[in-house]
Parts: sequence; structure tokens; C-alpha cells
Amino acid sequence: MKIDTRLAERLKKINPSSTLEITSKAKKLKSEGKDIVNFAAGEPDFDTPDFIKAAAIAAINSGFTKYTPTTGTPELKKLICQKFKKDNLLEYAPDQVIVSNGAKHSIFNALMVLLNRNDEALIPLPYWVSYPEMVNLCEGIPRFIKTNPANNFKITAADLSKQISAKTKVLILNSPSNPCGCVYNRNELEAIAKICVSKNIFVISDEIYEKIIFDGLKHDSIASLNKNIYDLTVTVNGLSKSHSMTGWRIGYLGAPSDLAKAISNLQDHSTSNPNSIAQKAAVAALSAPEDFTQKLCLEFAKRRDYLAQRLKVIKQIGFTLPQGAFYMFCDISKTKTDSLVFAKRLLEEEYVSLIPGCSFGMDDHIRISFATSMEELQKGMDRIEKWITKL
Repeated sequence: MKIDTRLAERLKKINPSSTLEITSKAKKLKSEGKDIVNFAAGEPDFDTPDFIKAAAIAAINSGFTKYTPTTGTPELKKLICQKFKKDNLLEYAPDQVIVSNGAKHSIFNALMVLLNRNDEALIPLPYWVSYPEMVNLCEGIPRFIKTNPANNFKITAADLSKQISAKTKVLILNSPSNPCGCVYNRNELEAIAKICVSKNIFVISDEIYEKIIFDGLKHDSIASLNKNIYDLTVTVNGLSKSHSMTGWRIGYLGAPSDLAKAISNLQDHSTSNPNSIAQKAAVAALSAPEDFTQKLCLEFAKRRDYLAQRLKVIKQIGFTLPQGAFYMFCDISKTKTDSLVFAKRLLEEEYVSLIPGCSFGMDDHIRISFATSMEELQKGMDRIEKWITKL
């Protein structure tokens, strides 16, 4: 038997992570005592607030360590419904809410219940690394929509229309976006929604960075625009970014009743319920004032502005100022170097770790995370500014 016949065909479509070599090398160098500056992190560098930890400890001490309902505890789902209504003007009943093991799990669940084999999922470029691979796992076909940096990498209604085919089933929309930090305004969402409704295209709206938004901009949920687009939208969110709870693995979605029921059935037979203790922590997070999240957002805004100031003096690197999230997506085309080589050399020669743009479908870019301290930002940028002249 040939080795490649031992595995399912669907796995042959999954591409290995182009960042694995970089992250593995960074960990090895750090273990050897090298002073690594981490510009690769996809998570806030702040600790989870103490009141959230205390809720988890209380859950353990009280014996709240058993199975919960598959889709989440009634207590948590009620709070998520209130959050959707208050923040997003979305009316979801508890049976339309599914709590999962992180927002990534929520997105995967939505794709699993929506895509048939060879259905197309439209994904704007640049994209979060897992979107196309999740579509591949669901035996769908990723179809990419090119964007323009001059428009902050946002698709327009015209861009969307050009890519729609008879096989188009889903559009994945991420606002604020990873890796480029773009934020869609209401008018842009209305134009996109109009096309999706007319073509009966479902929208998976990934809103995980909604609380990290700058310059007085407002986050709008596409499902809130009207009932027609509401009936075609799965709204995904979570606590990883807003409350620095990445390792707790609590994400959630709101969806039309038929989709929510299908996702519930899928989760029944895959993971069952998310962690019971983490759900109690999530209750504490959603019950508290947003002081922590507001402070976090203000700090990220300061770091963004500092990073932009430093990048402006480096002629070989261009950038588009992010409107949200905590990443700077930088154009390195002037260096005549592909993103993986750029990232490898920077790590090996100056001990600065960042993510190559090939991971996001754009090999002439890199992603710098500013989810690190101002001291580390200064140190890393000093090294990059000195090193870039060698290229």
C-alpha cells in the first residue's frame, strides 16, 4: 500500500503552514538564550483580568466541572444574546446561539453545515491563514477576491460581483481584519449585502476584533442591516481578543434557526460542549463593564501610531495604516525579496520574528504584530531599521 493512500483525500488539499519554519526557528533560538523580539503574536500580550480568573477558580471549587449543554450554558447564552443586542443591534434567541471552542471552531462549524462538495467560498485577499484551509477541509473551493491597498484592502460591490459564479455559496467577511486591519463601514456593508441577498449567498461575518478599533470608527455587523441579510448571515465572535482570553477557547456565533440547529447537531457529534470552567469565566467577562477592553484598545492605538512613525522613515517598507485589530500589513516589494526569505533572514540575522505575507496570500507583504510592549516595539524596529539596509 502506498503511503499516500493511508490518508483521506480531503487532507491532500490542506497546505502546510508557511509560518511553521519561522515560529519553530524562533522557539529554538529563544531556547538557546537568544533575545528574540516577537512581532508574530496573534494574541494580546495582556494577562486575562483577575476577576475572570477568579470566576474560573470559583467554578472549580464549586464543582462546576461536568458536561454542560452542547451549545453552551443557558446563563452564558443569555448574556451573549444581550451582548448581540446591545453592541450589534442583533436579535438572537438563545437557541440561535452556539458557544464553541473558539471563534475558529465557530467558523469551521458554519462552513461544515453550509458547503457541499465543490461549492465555492469567496475570500478577500489578504486573508486569515485558516480560511482557505477550512474551506478545503469541507471539500469546498476557495475563490479569492483581490483588493486594493488604496481602499484599505476592502472589497467593493464591483469586486464581489466579478467573482460570483453559479457555484458560489459563501462569502467570508472579516472586519476588523487580520492581517490588514481594515474596517468596513455601513455603506460598504449595505452594498455587499445587497449583492449577497440578490444571489442568495451566505455570509460568515468574523467579528472577533470588533472591540479593537481606532480613530473613532464604529463597528457595524452586516446582519443588522435588514432581515434579508440577517437570514443569510452567521455572526461569529469570541472573547480571545477583547478580554485577552486566547487560551480559554470560548467563541460563539449567532445564526438563523435552521443553521443554528444544524451546527448544534454537528457539535453534538464532534466536540460536544466547550469547557465548563471557561464558560463560567466567559460569564464573568460578559457581565463586567468594558473597562479592560477600552484600556486595551487605547494601548494598541498608541502602539500602532508609534509603529507607523517608525515605518515612515524606512523607504524599503510601505504600509497601510490599520483601522482595527493589532497588525501592520507591510509592503516589502521594494526589497525584491519574497516574504518567507525576508522573515527567515530577519529572524536569523537580527532575532526579530514576524509572519511572511505568503501565509495570507500576498507574498510581497509581511505582517508585524504590535501586540507587544512599547519597549519591544522600539527594540525590534531599531533592529529592522539597521538590518534593512543589508538587503
